[in-house]
Amino acid sequence: MAVEKPLIKEILSQKPEGQEVTVRGWVRTKRDTKNLSFVQVNDGSCFASIQAAFDNPSAGIEAVLKKITTGVSVSITGKLVPSPASGQAVEVQGTSVEILGDAPADSYPLQKKNHSMEFLRTIAHLRVRTNTFGAVARMRSQMSFAIHTFFQEKGFQYVHTPLITASDCEGAGEMFRVTTLDPQEIAEAAYKAGRDGRAPEDAAVDYGDDFFGKPANLTVSGQLEAETYALGVSRVYTFGPTFRAENSNTTRHLAEFWMIEPEMAFFRLEDNMDIAEAFIKYLINWALEKCAEDMAFFDSRIHPGLIETLKKVTSSDFARVTYTEAMKELEKHAERFEFKPYWGCDLQSEHEKFLTEEIYGRPVILTDYPKEIKAFYMKLNDDGKTVRAMDILVPGLGEIIGGSEREENLERLENRIKELGLNKEDYWWYLDLRRFGSVPHSGFGLGFERLLLYVTGMANIRDVIPYPRAPKLADF
Repeated sequence: MAVEKPLIKEILSQKPEGQEVTVRGWVRTKRDTKNLSFVQVNDGSCFASIQAAFDNPSAGIEAVLKKITTGVSVSITGKLVPSPASGQAVEVQGTSVEILGDAPADSYPLQKKNHSMEFLRTIAHLRVRTNTFGAVARMRSQMSFAIHTFFQEKGFQYVHTPLITASDCEGAGEMFRVTTLDPQEIAEAAYKAGRDGRAPEDAAVDYGDDFFGKPANLTVSGQLEAETYALGVSRVYTFGPTFRAENSNTTRHLAEFWMIEPEMAFFRLEDNMDIAEAFIKYLINWALEKCAEDMAFFDSRIHPGLIETLKKVTSSDFARVTYTEAMKELEKHAERFEFKPYWGCDLQSEHEKFLTEEIYGRPVILTDYPKEIKAFYMKLNDDGKTVRAMDILVPGLGEIIGGSEREENLERLENRIKELGLNKEDYWWYLDLRRFGSVPHSGFGLGFERLLLYVTGMANIRDVIPYPRAPKLADF
C-alpha cells in the first residue's frame, strides 16, 4: 500500500523526474531574490532539509510566502527535479504553498541558529526542532531498535519488570517513595508528638493504611525480578525506566533514566563478559552503519574525532584485568590523581579513564572487585574477599556496563544479606530461586542514556533524554 504522506527522507530518496510531491514540515530558512523565493523545510525524519524554489510566484503564492518565517509549519506541493545548486541532489519546484501553523518571529524562541545547550533545556518541548536534538532523537530511536534486535537474535525474551517495588536492589536507599498517605497528616502527627513531649519518630507512619500495606518505592533496577524469569525461560532482558533519588546535579546523573538489563541462566562470569563485549560492539556498529548522516553531524559539530574513537572500540579486543591488577597499575601513578587509589576503594572516573586511555589503550573489563564495594547478590570468590563482578570501561567515558555472576548458593546469599543489614524477609522470593532448582547465572546493566552520551559525543546526560528529571527539575 502506497504511503499517502511521504516523509522528506523518502522524497529525498526518489529519482527526480518532475513528479508531483507534497512536502510537509517546519521552515528552517527562507530567502528571497528578485524573482525567486527559496524555502528550506525539515520534518525531522532525517538530518537533511529539502528546498522548495518558487520562480516568479503568482500574487496569491507571493502573499503567502511573505508570511513565512522560521518555525512556521507548511505544506508545499510542486515538481521534484534535479537541483542546480551544490550540496543538494533534488529540490521542489513549488506550485502551491499553505501555512499550517504560524510561528511569529517576535516570539518564536528558535529564530536564530546557534543557541546554548543551557537555553535549549529551558524549552525542552521545542528543542527537538533543532539539528542537534533532532539527531539525538533519531539516535535514541535507532539505539532502542538495535538493543531489541541484538537480544531477539540471540534468543532472549523481553520481560517487563515492575516499576513499583518493596525491595531495594542496590541497597543504597536512594529511592522515591510511592504512597497514597497524606504527607500533611504525617507532618501534623509528627508535630503533635513533639508538642506532647514525644520524639517525632514516635508518631510512626502506619503503612497498613497505605495502598500497598507496606513501604513501596519506584524501582532502581529490574534485575532481581528479571532473574526470576531467567530461571524459567533461560535468557531475558529488561529495557525500561528506573529511578534514583540521588541529590546530584552533575552532567552524568538523572533521577529518571532507562536501563537495559539482561539475565542469563547457565552463564558464568566469562560468558557474561563475552556477551557484554559483543553487545557494546554491536550497538556502536549499528550507530556507525545505520545512522551515518547523524553520526557525521556529531563528529563534525559536537565531538570531533568521535567516529574514529568508536571505530577503535569496535576493532579492539577488550582487555580483561582483575581489580587487583588494575589497582597495582594505578598505585604506580598515584600522584596523577585527585583521589588516591588504594585496594578497596571504588574507582573514580579519573581512574577509569587512565586505565583505558593510558595504561591499556583500549576498552577494559575489570573483574573480581572487593565484596565491600559491590552489591549483596554478586557471587563470592573462593578467597572470601572478592566477588565475581565485572565492569566495562571505555575510552572517553569510563564505566559503561556493570554486571556480575549472581550468587546461586542459598547459604552464602543469606550470609551476605545478613552482613549488609538487609531484611531477609524482603527477599524471600529471591531466596526461593536458590531453594528450588538454582543454577549458575549472570547478568549486567547498561544505562541507556550513558550509551547515548558515548555514541553521540554529547556532554550532558540531560541532553540525550527528551525530558530530563533531576533535583528541582520535574517539568520543562
